[in-house]
Amino acid sequence: MTGKTKRLPRYVREQQMLDAAVQMFARRGYHAASMDEVAELAGVSKPMVYLYLGSKEELFLACIRREAGRLLDAFAGQVNQADAPDQQLWHALRAFFVLVAENRDSWRVLHQQAPAHGEPFAGEVAAMRTAIIAFAADLIDQNIRSRGVSEATEHDVSALAHALVGAGESLADWATEHPDEDPATTARRLMNFAWMGLDNLLHGSIWRP
Repeated sequence: MTGKTKRLPRYVREQQMLDAAVQMFARRGYHAASMDEVAELAGVSKPMVYLYLGSKEELFLACIRREAGRLLDAFAGQVNQADAPDQQLWHALRAFFVLVAENRDSWRVLHQQAPAHGEPFAGEVAAMRTAIIAFAADLIDQNIRSRGVSEATEHDVSALAHALVGAGESLADWATEHPDEDPATTARRLMNFAWMGLDNLLHGSIWRP
């Protein structure tokens, strides 16, 4: 034994640094968080952070991209097209809220820190949100068409997808401040709020003033 610490693969080190950076950015904010703090929390030297992940701006961008990818995978990865429409949405929402509950710092970076600091950070989050809305719109559209609801237009589908995602984001903000809330319960709340209306729409029942 030489007594030296085993050298970790670069990818593992990078993930450790990103984990530390997400925590620091979420808790101290982009401007207040320092590279020294990130390095100390990750258990590496500051020069190594710069070597592996670049400047503070590049590090923040890398955090946003990784966390956005995780969120997209969680939302879309649980959907089986063979499932009933309500089950497709249920699995997607539950996976989303589980990820938020287990990674509150990640959600704070994506939904609170990144949009507040302009480009290029806000653009990365906007692209993630656009992808989630497109996924939701496709799910809604497929099931509306399969039920033969001819009154639903492309604008209807887009508006419903935006409303669903917006409600999910708002509820995720609420859930991050209520750590005792079970993510499945959070998902069920949104299902009961949103699906009752969507289910009526899928069956051709349209509310009119």
